[in-house]
Amino acid sequence: MKEFLDVMTCPFLACLVLVGIHVYLGLHILARVVIFVDLSIAQLAALGTTTGFLLGFAFESFETYLFSLGFTLLGAVAFSLTRFRKQTIPQEAIVGIIYVVASSLMILLMDRAPHGAEHIKALLVGQILWATGRNVLETAIIYGIMGILFFIFHRRFQTISESPELAMEKGWSILFWDFLFYSLFGFIVTHSVRIAGVLLVFSFLIVPGVFSSLFSSQWKTRLFIGWGMGTFVSMLGISISYIFDLPTGATVVTTFGFVLLLSGIIYALVRRIS
Repeated sequence: MKEFLDVMTCPFLACLVLVGIHVYLGLHILARVVIFVDLSIAQLAALGTTTGFLLGFAFESFETYLFSLGFTLLGAVAFSLTRFRKQTIPQEAIVGIIYVVASSLMILLMDRAPHGAEHIKALLVGQILWATGRNVLETAIIYGIMGILFFIFHRRFQTISESPELAMEKGWSILFWDFLFYSLFGFIVTHSVRIAGVLLVFSFLIVPGVFSSLFSSQWKTRLFIGWGMGTFVSMLGISISYIFDLPTGATVVTTFGFVLLLSGIIYALVRRIS
């Protein structure tokens, strides 16, 4: 037990910090019906890291972080500019295109890098197992500041996410508030990808929100349900990875999938019986 706590305490705390902010952001993404925007931004962050790495900077350096952040801000501009009141092309299609192009570019660039496959794996599944107390503290402080900003602007963000028509009637600039939302969102995702990888970040953002929507339509209730689900799955996934000596990030992602699948089956059976 002591060995388990020594090895897994920091990864679990890192998961809790990620759950705290990402569940909230995931509810916005679900309300906007742009489910893969987080995956697309995460992939842009990974592409930025790859670009910085190929330009000669260390994989975990501050310089590659700036490249990563720069690419996500470009994504924030693109997503805020492509949300129209009447859309000929769904924004989700644009999100998907950006994702596949960014993914392909990352593969092409990594093909030129030494040990490229290992770096791609690190970007996808992350290295949360190696999270330290300092990583957790820094991340908690950064996300705490971001959380305060989201709390201050929550009503505007929520209105624009759920009812952009009402926001327009109030005279709010959809373009400005969308850019602010996606910029803050991109900053968080950029930091998260460095810790947890693209796939785990996507899971933290979307799966708890989908799970909570099975049980409530109220924003606050869904938030608390999502936090509870994310915490439980993180604990379960980390425990499984330790017991069976499996990659931690991939195990937690898979656990999210199985728990959501099982919950969906139980939910369908209960509704059918009632």
